[in-house]
Amino acid sequence: MLPLIRLNDGDGGFYIDKAAVVSKDPEDPEHSGKQNVGIYRIQVKGKRKLALQPVPMHDIAQHLRKAEETGEDLPVAITIGNDPVISIVASTPMKYDENEYELAGALRGAPAPIAEAPLTGLPVPWGSEVVIEGVIEGRKREIEGPFGEFTGHYSGGRNMTVIRIDRISYRTNPIFEHLYLGMPWTEVDYLIAASTCVPLYEQLKKDFPEVQAVNAMYTHGMVVIVSTKKRYGGFAKAVGTRVLTTAHGLGYAATVIVVDEDVDPFNLPQVMWALSTKMNPSGDLITVPNLPVLELAPQAQSPGIVDKLVIDATTPVEPDRRGNYSTQVHDLPEAAEWLTRLQRLSAHR
Repeated sequence: MLPLIRLNDGDGGFYIDKAAVVSKDPEDPEHSGKQNVGIYRIQVKGKRKLALQPVPMHDIAQHLRKAEETGEDLPVAITIGNDPVISIVASTPMKYDENEYELAGALRGAPAPIAEAPLTGLPVPWGSEVVIEGVIEGRKREIEGPFGEFTGHYSGGRNMTVIRIDRISYRTNPIFEHLYLGMPWTEVDYLIAASTCVPLYEQLKKDFPEVQAVNAMYTHGMVVIVSTKKRYGGFAKAVGTRVLTTAHGLGYAATVIVVDEDVDPFNLPQVMWALSTKMNPSGDLITVPNLPVLELAPQAQSPGIVDKLVIDATTPVEPDRRGNYSTQVHDLPEAAEWLTRLQRLSAHR
């Protein structure tokens, strides 16, 4: 029915890894904001059986928990070959009651068209090439994995949820869409970079208007770099610890680096300069023990739990008087123009 692809030689089976999985909150199924459209790795276990890994921080894990508490299965619709905007919003960390289709509409500049899945009635993206409907069977688990993940490591095999397939619908001559991931950088890193950086920036900006930019591009934002102005001494550390409690930070951010507003967090030489000259290990490293992280994080001593680190690489301000920072060196105004000229001359040699 579908082409089966093994992405990495150590994978424990064949995977579907760019499908959008649609589910609803069993306690409030009419609340459109609480429905979820997310991308999760899905292992093919048989003709009518799949395995899915619901990361505890993701909305589908909350839907499943609520269903299992009442002894029910969780209906799901899995769509393959979607509008690219759907893939973007499905991989974007959003609040529990925020609707992915509304975000898709905002990005499109027009409402995102949806259709009703024929068996479950779930709202699925209009125009999907394939729609697989079924249920996540309550309180049933089977070994899933290993799988070469975005961390550049195999995740190992763990007991994960089982999906029973009840119906498959598809277009005439459907196009099967797949995604490669493994040792960064791969396709997934380019696709998820914006959908990680922008929501995190928006969430931080609401609490701290001083925040200037957020770089969460690397390895799904397991390292986050934040550029911010400072109100007073210690402010940068407060911004850094706030990252850890965002929707993204709970599951992914393991290290947060905070830099001054004149440091571009996307310019790694500038970030390294800030780390080299502004960070004093005696007071600028904050370790927070035993915080949640996705189980795929290879640095965790116990899967799902890790000590997280905030690095303050900003210039101290009152009442923090540490360090000896005189006037900072700046390039001459004409330096940028001369650099551009030299680059042009080099290009024509």
